Amino acid sequence: MPYRRFRARGLRLFALYAGASLVPVLVLGVVLGASYRHDAEQGALQQGLAQAAVIEQMSIGPALLDVSPGLRLTDAQEIKLYAVSNEAIFKGSVAQLNLVNFDGQVVFASAGDREQRRDTTTAAFRRVESGTPVAQFDMTGTRAVRVLEPVVSERNGLPIGILEIRFPYDHIAKVVEHNTHRGYLRLGLGLLALYVMLALISWWTTRALRRDAAGHEHRALHDPLTGLPNRALFRRLAERALAESSAERKGGLVLVDLNRFKEVNDTLGHAAGDELLRVVARRLVGAFRSDDVVARLGGDEFAVLLRRVHDAEEAMVLMERARHEIREDVAVDGVVISIDASLGLCLFPDDAGDVEELLQHADTAMYEGKRGATKIVTYAPAIAPAALSPLVLQRELAEAIAEDQLFVEYQPKVLLATGRTVGVEALVRWQHPQRGRMSPDEFIPVAERSPLIDQLTAWVVDRALRDCAAWQQAGADWTLSVNVSARNLTAPDVVQRAVEATRRYGVDPERLILELTETMTPFDDEVLRRTVVDLQQAGIRVSLDDFGAGVTNLAQLRAIPVAEIKIDRQFVDRLDREPASEAVVASIIDLGHRLGCTVTAEGVESAEVAERLAAYGCDLGQGYYWQRPTAWRELLAQEVLTAAQPT
Repeated sequence: MPYRRFRARGLRLFALYAGASLVPVLVLGVVLGASYRHDAEQGALQQGLAQAAVIEQMSIGPALLDVSPGLRLTDAQEIKLYAVSNEAIFKGSVAQLNLVNFDGQVVFASAGDREQRRDTTTAAFRRVESGTPVAQFDMTGTRAVRVLEPVVSERNGLPIGILEIRFPYDHIAKVVEHNTHRGYLRLGLGLLALYVMLALISWWTTRALRRDAAGHEHRALHDPLTGLPNRALFRRLAERALAESSAERKGGLVLVDLNRFKEVNDTLGHAAGDELLRVVARRLVGAFRSDDVVARLGGDEFAVLLRRVHDAEEAMVLMERARHEIREDVAVDGVVISIDASLGLCLFPDDAGDVEELLQHADTAMYEGKRGATKIVTYAPAIAPAALSPLVLQRELAEAIAEDQLFVEYQPKVLLATGRTVGVEALVRWQHPQRGRMSPDEFIPVAERSPLIDQLTAWVVDRALRDCAAWQQAGADWTLSVNVSARNLTAPDVVQRAVEATRRYGVDPERLILELTETMTPFDDEVLRRTVVDLQQAGIRVSLDDFGAGVTNLAQLRAIPVAEIKIDRQFVDRLDREPASEAVVASIIDLGHRLGCTVTAEGVESAEVAERLAAYGCDLGQGYYWQRPTAWRELLAQEVLTAAQPT
């Protein structure tokens, strides 16, 4: 359909170009035709001048060899002139021959008419008098070419009179018409070739524009990685299918989400993840029917529009076949990967009245499948309260940010050598109006899969810096650590926004530390490196959180100049029970110090672990042993209380 539309537009555009090209070609033809005509007439006049010069030199000049001043002719001279003119007239080359002196008197006329004088004041007469011949068309009476040729004395080479010759126009007209027609023919062929060339250029241009426009539309409506329709096109097709549906003509929408896809990305890298997505896309297309629409909505989420389906059982057969295809092992870069998927179905028009509701219900069913063991779920109103759909959660989180339902708690970072709090980490919390207090694990992953992560991070940074300014005024000199994602740090204006936020609350940029989750770092290393360097130049430090639990390799650690390494809690928690964890922790501390980094241990829950970390040379500790996350004012009150106690 889009191709036919662009083809029709292209044909109309071609017709417009062709018509527009015809106008200048016709104008050019008229101008060049007139020019050819003028050139042909000028050629005829030049021919007349040449013939007149020959007659004057070969016949008239010798006959007037001894002529008296003023061209007073003798009888013998007149007889010679009559003989010359009669012969020329007889042959048809001359219609009339006159001889005029410089007083304008006709001293000889081949037709015998000597009474009429010539006007000596005309420009033509004066030019001939000065020695320059003149040729012009004379259309009065019998049409002719009139040539005025100066008669030059054979003795001194000076003009002594004017030879007036009228050449018959008919012969010259034939020459003019012949030359004109030949010129017109050449012109016509040339203009035809020009028009054909312009038409070909127009055709090629419109075809290129048509293809370019079709390509732009295709790129705007299709996923560049898999070639499948994207979210925008899928919504358009779903809206059309929903509008055409009825009780007799039902359809369905299936959402497909890959399970543990993030592990593939984190372990094997984004190139392997992209290849896996392409494989899954091909398998989905092969599993469903030819008239069903498979689309990639983003990330590891796909959607399928079932244009015609009688009931949930028929759709279930298709979904089970698709899941079976997806679960087949995939070899990526020599590594065999096993992956599963969760599928949610919503039928229309029974279970949804618009596309937004259709997507939401399918997402609810898919999320219920992800939570359970079946992995394939058909939407029913009964499951809606139990399963919190990511789409619903995204919408509610956006409302929470706008309505200030979020708040920030802080956990202290303690200097292990002294036990003094030197910094705090900001941890966002959500007091949901219906569900109560929600764990960050419930909404942070959803935010990271959508543009909401930028809004959420901006809100946390703003609120935490406002609190930082408040506790500075209260006398605390803590640094402030805020969690960010790799997506935040790859935003083009992240440095500018961070600096502006510190200035807005009067906080020294050196007090702000941005903690980058280590499991989120498989982004463009060069982009991250430049951002970290720019942040450091602005005074803002970057910390690598959860080190040891993700995929950062030593080359990345060397390339990205972080100021702090935070040891993941899974190693710290087992420090007093597993020699392997003890070796890993000691190695990370030594590595961090050799790289010039501050080393912080997360998840410290006992005095024994704290003492061992201090013995290994770890700089800072953080965990329930000292304090659970709480409001900053409570932390400050405890600091004051501790300082007041006798040692």
